[in-house]
Amino acid sequence: MNRSAKPQKQSTPSNTNRSVRDAEATKQQILDAAEKEFAKHGLSGARTETIAKSASVASRMIYYYFQNKEGLYQAVLKRPATEFQKVLEQLNLERLPAAEALRAFLRTTIAYETSHRYRGMLLFQEANQNQGKYFQLTNWQEPIAFLTKILERGIIEGVFRELDLYMTTLTIIGVCVFYTNAHENLKHLTPDQELLSSELVEQYTQAAINLVLVGCCVADTKSC
Repeated sequence: MNRSAKPQKQSTPSNTNRSVRDAEATKQQILDAAEKEFAKHGLSGARTETIAKSASVASRMIYYYFQNKEGLYQAVLKRPATEFQKVLEQLNLERLPAAEALRAFLRTTIAYETSHRYRGMLLFQEANQNQGKYFQLTNWQEPIAFLTKILERGIIEGVFRELDLYMTTLTIIGVCVFYTNAHENLKHLTPDQELLSSELVEQYTQAAINLVLVGCCVADTKSC
């Protein structure tokens, strides 16, 4: 037996878990930085060097985790819909009456949009530069269908009037995202107001709820 041979160091579960956490944290840093860069410049204008610097990582880490700029872009584009769908599922809105579920959907969506201000511009850049080439790879159809099901359920319950489900769904989404997406323009209309303050966001949220519920509900329905 070779007594001078050193025993091999074995990885422990704690070391493995720490490595996984570190890798996940690095990926999230890259995704957060990339989201801002792609929102500003789109796929064609974004620079991986800028993303790496903003994320405080070496450029090679982008290619290690995402292969190339296109792979990173796809990961960034897919993340919002996946996250938002999880948020909706945690609300258990299917257990609520349709009108109450619609109120909760509106409030949650507007809050989510104001908390993730770059994501609306990200989708605009995708539409403008790529005509939705990569958008079709995302799963936005799931949260969109979630809203449609609430409307459909309200009609069945007799709370909502007969609606064009698809067009009404798109209209409500527009109401939810416009305030945040157009903020950089809207702020010049009322320069003395901080539109993204909690007070004004709440004011907009309540106005959106009132508008949508009046438009969807059968007249004189108490549950609305």
